[in-house]
Amino acid sequence: MKKGANEKMLEKMRNKRLSYAQYMELALYDEQYGYYMRRKEKIGREGDFITTSNVGHIIGRVFADVFVRLIETYHVPPLICEIGGGTGRFAYAVLEQWKRQSPKTFSQGQYIMIEASPYHREKQAETLAPFIDYVRIISSFAELSDSFSGIVFSNELFDAFPVHVIEKREGHIYECFIEVENDQLVEKCVPLENEQIAQYIVERNIQLVDGQRFEIPLAMKKFIFQLDQVIDKAIIFTVDYGYTDEEWKHPARKRGSLRGYYRHQLIDNALRYPGEMDLTTHIQWDALRFYGEQAGWTYTHLWRQDEFLLQAGILNHLIAHHDPNPFSEQQRHNRAIRSLVMSDIGRAFHVMVQQKNMNIPIFT
Repeated sequence: MKKGANEKMLEKMRNKRLSYAQYMELALYDEQYGYYMRRKEKIGREGDFITTSNVGHIIGRVFADVFVRLIETYHVPPLICEIGGGTGRFAYAVLEQWKRQSPKTFSQGQYIMIEASPYHREKQAETLAPFIDYVRIISSFAELSDSFSGIVFSNELFDAFPVHVIEKREGHIYECFIEVENDQLVEKCVPLENEQIAQYIVERNIQLVDGQRFEIPLAMKKFIFQLDQVIDKAIIFTVDYGYTDEEWKHPARKRGSLRGYYRHQLIDNALRYPGEMDLTTHIQWDALRFYGEQAGWTYTHLWRQDEFLLQAGILNHLIAHHDPNPFSEQQRHNRAIRSLVMSDIGRAFHVMVQQKNMNIPIFT
């Protein structure tokens, strides 16, 4: 009988003690069995989760309006770099709207996709084939030959980054690890020894109460400084769901935010279905701002996504029509817009803008 990713993951983990960060790295990014690396639909109706950029092409068109205005009005270089672009649908919508709104800057521009997953690189190449002369798809920053100046965009990137998990017990900080026992994944917590985690706790002034779990995003911290090495002048847009420092301290969030998504079901136990489900955490917005500022970036603003889209003019994309058919393309298009500004999804996500060596108003 052919073994699934779950059994193969257990074999890889046997006789080892892995931090949660190592477990997430293996479960999500292992070249053979990692969730994101497998040739499987992960986004949309057939996948395990739906991203906001997958809600039609609307978000892409609205962001394109913002990008085009920055390029035309403030002479931001006509280069857009999207990190972790999924199937490429967001990029397609941006490119389509950019070409329509500003043919001249479009013809001078380029859209760079940085995507670690070979499966998604193939998907992106298929999706973006009509714009092939204006698109470059690469696997990492290392393939950028020159420093980048322009617009950097990511959507639900950091929420899938590996995190360490700590817990405060009887006044002491423990790090939680994962082992295999009787063909099951079990958690073992030991007194904290990791100096990088200890440093993070100090520099971010993390104060926990007894019984509280907390994710330490060392991978996000590292990534910020890696990104800084390859950008010269840039406006950085980050779309994701997360908490501010004030929000994660709420008693309702005492057990942390690490969760799984399996066939559109929220799974509280992150150790179920290793390699077969998505793992996510709520990102720490104040940490992204803090380490961005350490890298020399200027913090511009953090918007709730619905507020950002309204300021960006999403309502201008509503289609006037008299078609009573609720399943018509126009009706579905307008419903999608309303869902983005009137439903929980628009309030759950936020948009942070940071800038390096630039000081440009996003909205006037």
